[in-house]
Amino acid sequence: MTDSAVAPEHLDVVIVGAGLSGIGAAYRLQTEHPHRSYAVLEARADLGGTWDLFRYPGIRSDSDMFTLGYPFKPWRAAKSIADGASILDYIRETAQENGIDKRIRYGSRVIGADWSSARARWQLTIAHEGPDGPELSTLTCGFLYACAGYYDYQQPHDPVFPGRADFAGTVVHPQFWPADLDVRGKRIVVIGSGATAVTLVPSLAAEAEHVTMLQRTPTWISAVPGRDKQADKIRELLPAGLAHRVIRTKNILFMTGFYQYCRRRPAAARKLLTGLATRILKDAELVAEHFTPDYDPWDQRLCVAPDADFFKAMKQGKATVVTDRIETFVPEGIRLASGATLPADIVVTATGLRLLAFGGIAPSVDGKPVALDEQFVWQGDMLTGLPNFAICVGYTNASWTLRADLTSRLVCKVLSHLDRTGHDAVVPQPRTTPTPRPLLDLNAGYILRSIAVFPRQGDKHPWRVRQNYLLDVLLIARTDLARTLRPVRRVREFTHNG
Repeated sequence: MTDSAVAPEHLDVVIVGAGLSGIGAAYRLQTEHPHRSYAVLEARADLGGTWDLFRYPGIRSDSDMFTLGYPFKPWRAAKSIADGASILDYIRETAQENGIDKRIRYGSRVIGADWSSARARWQLTIAHEGPDGPELSTLTCGFLYACAGYYDYQQPHDPVFPGRADFAGTVVHPQFWPADLDVRGKRIVVIGSGATAVTLVPSLAAEAEHVTMLQRTPTWISAVPGRDKQADKIRELLPAGLAHRVIRTKNILFMTGFYQYCRRRPAAARKLLTGLATRILKDAELVAEHFTPDYDPWDQRLCVAPDADFFKAMKQGKATVVTDRIETFVPEGIRLASGATLPADIVVTATGLRLLAFGGIAPSVDGKPVALDEQFVWQGDMLTGLPNFAICVGYTNASWTLRADLTSRLVCKVLSHLDRTGHDAVVPQPRTTPTPRPLLDLNAGYILRSIAVFPRQGDKHPWRVRQNYLLDVLLIARTDLARTLRPVRRVREFTHNG
């Protein structure tokens, strides 16, 4: 028999991505469906996803770890807003404790995924880095679950600035931070005002001569405790598992309540946030100029400053915020539209991320590409037009893992539905075409630049991707899969030899 006649390996489920979502998905799958075969395909050389890729100074969570962590594994570290290395250790420990690390296949990038109606299975084309360049292999599976998030790990958003080649210093992007970059005693300009910039500034200020955050427009920044004192007390009184559930519930209720407060009472929320910043900085004019955006809180994601570290760096004179536009880079730094020049030895372009749908997987059905931007998302999980295909997309207004875990539990529920009904596959199908809305309904630059090529959500359940964990828990628990999932059977019988 020739190699070409050998049937590719077949698995019941393939999970794409070994980050926070993928490891959580593997846990749910092997716990609720221990009889199913599966593998986790990871394009990179290690697990962790975002928390392994990003190595810039101060990288940390912007959500508390009691909700960003897994519900099945208590977060035991002291700080609730954790550094990236601690989060990576937590993910690795979860994988090792549950044997998931043995199911991960590193250096395996899915570059093609074709659903065969005849075989009722996905055929995946996988690229592996070989000594002489990429090598390809194939793998088939009954269900494909994309847990690679929606960021492009290989190419960030990195706009071309006028005169950049004239700059005599060093320019770096946080996504590819040089391990040997020495910032001690340097003058640093961080371009941007999002979560990455807000994280970088106080971390760099600890060693640099001075750090300037250059922003086009202000961002809402809220100081939060780096350590949850109430959680500490609960952990003293209760066993670890129960304490984790109680703290998690407490934080979910607070997170949901604060978001609803911001959306329902935007004027009051603006006053609350500006008042908090003013109490720390003792300068109302400074807050009005640099920390009071034109948009309302949670029109874009709210940035957090653990233990007010960002504001403290400013009070200590180690950091400054400038709100202006770049005219051009010059040898000594950056010249602004106002005519001023910011001197710099290092410029950090914290200009944002680039979106990439589901790890770059371009799915097809029977060899015909499926236009993702024409599909609708069902329950924030599966897509119309693609049988036995699920995606993992977290919340934009809360911890990513809250929705990721719900999605993985729903995938397990769909697999149980297939077992119970005897169907080969199912695909979401609305009775009437939903009113289309962007999948990520958040007015942020990195989303607006790329969201048009993503699948869409509708305006009503189950096609609406809500930003409300408590409501999602109820809706997913009560959902009737048979009402909106259409069975898909093989077009013809599949023989052993294909």
